Amino acid sequence: MIVTTAIILAGGLGTRLKKAVPNLPKPMAPILGRPFLEYQMDYWIGQGVNKFILSIGYLNQAITEHFGREYQQVSIDYVIEDKPLGTGGALLMAAQGLKEPFLVLNGDTFFEVDLNLLNDFHKQQRSEWTLSLFRANQSGRYMGLKLADNGAILALESGSSDSNLFNGGVYLINPSVFDRLDKALRKKISLENDLLPNFITSGGLLYGIECIGKFIDIGLPKDYHRAAEILLH
Repeated sequence: MIVTTAIILAGGLGTRLKKAVPNLPKPMAPILGRPFLEYQMDYWIGQGVNKFILSIGYLNQAITEHFGREYQQVSIDYVIEDKPLGTGGALLMAAQGLKEPFLVLNGDTFFEVDLNLLNDFHKQQRSEWTLSLFRANQSGRYMGLKLADNGAILALESGSSDSNLFNGGVYLINPSVFDRLDKALRKKISLENDLLPNFITSGGLLYGIECIGKFIDIGLPKDYHRAAEILLH
């Protein structure tokens, strides 16, 4: 199994970043003259991705007009949210019709995850949904979790983590995941707060693996202003 498709969730309103980057969706925030999204796509193309599905909404023309249907000879499809669906609703819509395992990426974070390492772990554990985790001495901002020794995720802990490991926003998902999810889930839902807990409750096989590459989240102005230093270091 070679993972070659990536969904990028790029439809958020970017409320916290608007003062620093007005009139643009977060993934298009400029870093040294280039949109943040280009850095992310460049990295994943280097990891072997050959198709992107961009889930877009707020100011989506800025994305479609910049990238068109192809970037660096890699095809791009668009799924447009006519009204905000939340990260969970956006994922459910963008993943329709996919038959093979795929990546899901947050459009406002860059996480240097080794796709071969992630894929091998996913297969070895027979995981249905695998999270890439980063280590940090902070709490409150990111979703933490309880991990078994084999990497199985036992519980989600919003804003805290016994292991100092947090969700880095890079997911490897089997399409079978969607057969487990509650069909009654409303359309506007959160990936972390609704889909993941629902999947755990259903008995789904959810795992996490620590990844040690660069991590940057541009959701806050102070971190956005640090992005160039981290991305180019």
